[in-house]
Parts: sequence; C-alpha cells; structure tokens
Amino acid sequence: MTDAVSYDAAYASWQADPEAWWAAAAEGISWTKRWDRVFDPSMGAYGQWFAGGMLNTCYNCVDRHVEAGRGDQPALIWDSAMTGKVVTHTYKDMQTRTAKVAGALAALGVGRGDRVVVYMPMVPEAAIAMLACARLGAIHSMVFGGFAAAELATRIEDAKPKVVLSASCGLEPGRIVQYKPLLDLALEMSPHKPDSCVILQREQCLAPLTPGRDHDWASVEAAASPHDCVPVLATDPLYILYTSGTTGRPKGVVRDNGGHAVALWLSMKTMYGCDTGDVFWSGADVGWVVGHSYIVYGPLLRGCTSVMYEGKPVGTPDAGAYWRVCAQHKVKTFFTAPTAMRAVKQQDPEGKLTAQYDLSNLTALFLAGERCDPPTAVWSHEILKKPVVDHWWQTETGWAITSGFMQYGLFPFLPGSGGRPCPGHDLQTLDDDGNVLPRGTTGNLSIRLPLPPGCGPTLWQNEEGYRTAYLSDFPGWYRTGDAGVVDPSGDVWVMGRTDDIINVAGHRLSTGSMEEVLASHADVAECAVFGAKDDLKGQTPIGLVVLKSGVNRPHAEIESELVALIRERIGPVASFRDARVVPRLPKTRSGKILRASIRKIADGETAPVPPTIEDPAALDEIAAVLHRAR
Repeated sequence: MTDAVSYDAAYASWQADPEAWWAAAAEGISWTKRWDRVFDPSMGAYGQWFAGGMLNTCYNCVDRHVEAGRGDQPALIWDSAMTGKVVTHTYKDMQTRTAKVAGALAALGVGRGDRVVVYMPMVPEAAIAMLACARLGAIHSMVFGGFAAAELATRIEDAKPKVVLSASCGLEPGRIVQYKPLLDLALEMSPHKPDSCVILQREQCLAPLTPGRDHDWASVEAAASPHDCVPVLATDPLYILYTSGTTGRPKGVVRDNGGHAVALWLSMKTMYGCDTGDVFWSGADVGWVVGHSYIVYGPLLRGCTSVMYEGKPVGTPDAGAYWRVCAQHKVKTFFTAPTAMRAVKQQDPEGKLTAQYDLSNLTALFLAGERCDPPTAVWSHEILKKPVVDHWWQTETGWAITSGFMQYGLFPFLPGSGGRPCPGHDLQTLDDDGNVLPRGTTGNLSIRLPLPPGCGPTLWQNEEGYRTAYLSDFPGWYRTGDAGVVDPSGDVWVMGRTDDIINVAGHRLSTGSMEEVLASHADVAECAVFGAKDDLKGQTPIGLVVLKSGVNRPHAEIESELVALIRERIGPVASFRDARVVPRLPKTRSGKILRASIRKIADGETAPVPPTIEDPAALDEIAAVLHRAR
C-alpha cells in the first residue's frame, strides 16, 4: 500500500489475502492490545474484524498526535458563516476539552458501554461530545440538531441514554431554531428518561434549564476533572446512527471501534489523498454519516486538519461561500453533496464567483449523498478545473463502496459513474434470484460477505432486523438496495434505489437515466423523475425540474422541450409525456430528494412528512404542482 501502487494492483492485493491486507492497514492505528484474529467469522451476523483487539478511538484521534509533538497543529477549524466567527482548535486544545467533557460525563454517571444522545448544531462542541464519549468507552448517538421532537423521542427510547448533550439553539439563514423546547417535548414523549441533560448555551438564544435534570455545559466542563482514555474492545460499539426504517422503528446502525478506525484511517489517504497536516473539508452535517466519518473521525485519525462549516452553499452570503472557505483555509480536498453543487450552479450558472478566490491548494472535489447527475459533475469540473469524483456509500457502510482514488491515480473522468469498488468490497450485480449477472447488465448491486472493516456489523439490539433488512434476500451477500451496472471496465453506475426502477408497460426503466437527460437541458438546475400509477401501463414517468436562476422563458415551452428530449434520447418506450417546473424539490437535510414522498402525492396517497425533511413547505408546493390540471 504505497503511493506507487496502482488501483488494479491494490485491489488484487486485497483479493489475494484480505486478512493480510487489513492487518497491514491496522498498523496505522495505535492498539492497547493487538487482536487475536484479524477476522472472526463466528461473531455477529457475518463476522467481525480485529476480534480480541483493544484500543481507544479518541486516543487515536487526539492524544497520540499530541504525544507525537503535533499538539500545536490545528485539528478542527470552525468556520461559522452564521455568526461570522472562525475558531481554531489545536490537537492540544482538543485533548484538553475532550478530557474535561469526558470527566463531566463520568461525573454524571456515564461509563463504558453507556449511551449518550447528542442533539447539537454545527459547533465544535458537537465533535468534542462525540470524542468525549469515545474517550470514556461510551456509545454516542448523534441526532440532527432541530430534528422533530417525536423522532428525537423514538431515538431516546431506543438508545436509552444516561445523558443527552444538546444546545440552546441552532442557526439557519434568517431564523434561530430553538432546540430546548424540542428536547423537552421529546423527553416528555419518551418512556425512557435520561438522568441528565447538558445544554450548551449559545448567545443567540439562551434556554431555561430544568432544575435537577439540566446542567450548563460551560459550568460542568469547567468544574470537571480530566478523564483518561478508556480502552475498549475493537468489536465494542463506538456509536449508533439512526436511519429511517420501513416498520416505523428507526434502524440504529452500529459502528464498531476497531474496524471503523482502520478503514477511515486508510481511506483518508487512498481515496482523498490527505495525510498528516493536510486540510480536509467535508461540507456535511455532523448528524449525517459523512459528518461522523469525515468531519470528525477520518481526518483526526489521520492527523489532518478538519474544517467544520456552519452555513449553507448559497445565501451565506452568496453562491461563492464554498470557494471562500476553501481559499481561506487552504483546503486540499473538499467533499460535499451533489445537491449542494446544484444549488451553487443554479445561483451562479457561469461559475463567475470561483474567480474571486485562490483555489490553488484544492486538488479535488468529492461528491456523495446521492448519485451526481452528469451535467452537474461536468459543470463542477469545468468551473473548478479540478478532478471531480462521485463516490457511492451508505449510512450502513460508513465509508465508500465505490470511489476514485487519489493515491492510486484517478480513473478517467466518467460523469455519472460512482467509480470502482474500494478494496474490501467484492461488488457484483445480482438478478432477483441472487445469481451473479454478467458485466454490463442492470441488477441488484450487492457486496459479497464479509463486509470490510468500517461497515456496520449489526443494528442496535436488533440483529435479526439486520439480517432481514440486508442479508436474507441474497444469502452470502449484503443487499445494498440500489440498482445499477458494473460495466466491462469495472466502473460502477448506480441508477438509484431498486424501487426507483419503474415498470412501464412491461419495460423496466431507470428513473436515473431519465434524470440525466432532463439535467442536460440548458435551463435545468436540478430534477427528479418518479413513476406514478397508470391504469394502462402500470406506471408512467413524471419529471419535476427546478430552473436555473435568471431563466424567464414560459414554463410550458420548457416542459415541451423536456418531453421531446426524453423521446429523442431514450425513445417512445419511456412513455415520458409529463414534465413540470417546480420552485424547489423536497429534500432531506443530507440532500437526498424525497422521491418516495413525491410518488405518494402523485398517486393520491397520504405522504407523511419525513422527520429528515429540510423544509416541509416544499412538499405542499409539489402537491400543488402535481394536482394542477394539465
């Protein structure tokens, strides 16, 4: 695993001896006790990595870098466009604060294996809270700040935390979101009652504290005795991250300590090209898996400087916000969601704002969260004059399934492709009976077991649910739930969730392919295609598009052009006759378009407002457009 190794050689090396490959990678982590077995197939649903090994994740993220003489290096740069502040925490600062916050938690009765729910905005204390839990061997469960009270309550009920760490408020453009009333309501709703809550008071909105239960963060941190790092088993949980379930019960994806540390430490260099001292920025929220992996753990495990941004891609103050952050902090690798780039593209379609900033330190833009439509990938590449890498992963996997690799030499730029499988992932397409399909054939994208280190080994207190959700459909495989193609060169094309493959008069058609065509129109900023019920054909596709800023042409004219474009590029078989301009698309806070909710609205079904939605009013706008007579 040297810089001179090509992707093909690295992948072949992993295939030849997976355990030796991961044992070599694990040398980058500091272990309290080395593992008994690199992989133990008898543990859990499919086996677990580094069984018998012991370590502490906070030590690996913070203390060992201080001990190596790099205590004065910036570890976390907090850049808040909402407050106008930039605050830098060195590795020594992070060591001091995580030790004190860990001590405060210990004083409140938190120990190894206990759960702590973290309900925080994009502030340094969110990362410090996660690391402080890891320092104690406690299990944190981060919940998006501002998440609805009912959803927060279900997570509190399931995780049963001893303590909740929260803040008085979060900041959004033009408004202050008070967290404490939401937390109080969630605690009323939850059958489980934590012993204590610790509240970070932000000056923009001070929250009243409940005597006997609530504590002021600054006070308990100041009074605490520093706590040392507690070694835990590599197979012990580090965190629980909830993702929506089909049964109404949220799925608590568990991440272990050892495999997680090894995989993220390795990925920082192989994928993102970042090593000790480099500046890495993930423009995600800490409540999303990307924020866990690549704001907090990945960069700090590698000894990088991580940027945490409190702001938006546009409107704080303009569509040049991302480029300002990259230039100001000399970011080497930037990682964001395609939806963020589409927002920038909509507001600055010619990319003029990039010229205002020195982006000479930036080496690449990485995209994930949903498949990036090719026009947005091409546009990003053209305005930045940098490599653009779309890579594919899931909350459950914790890091990328497919990617491009800065260390191994990037693949040719193929807009629409998610790259090639990361070493550790034997990715194939399967038919509905679980048979491996030839390359070039659309099927169920699946990973041969065992999953590599870093992937979630189970669901919190629900191993049977894990087997049912991911392993039972295709025995011996992890079902990703995505449909796609592995082409003859090995490049992976993810076309969307398997339920986004629609059946039009017996023809299985990818809504992702249609979205590519719509997004290629000169006036379209972003789009979504979904299948609506049709008595004759089973389903027919409908396309919703958001126009670029400044487009003033009649909507009916643009809609007619889009229908003609689909017929030209895909053909009459698509039965695409309905395109509609909408003001915006409803999305989750992580940037995923709520296609299932849109589809329910179009079919006349009740579409519950998902707790992860960025702005619920967007669904009402969609309903008005969809119910408009054609």
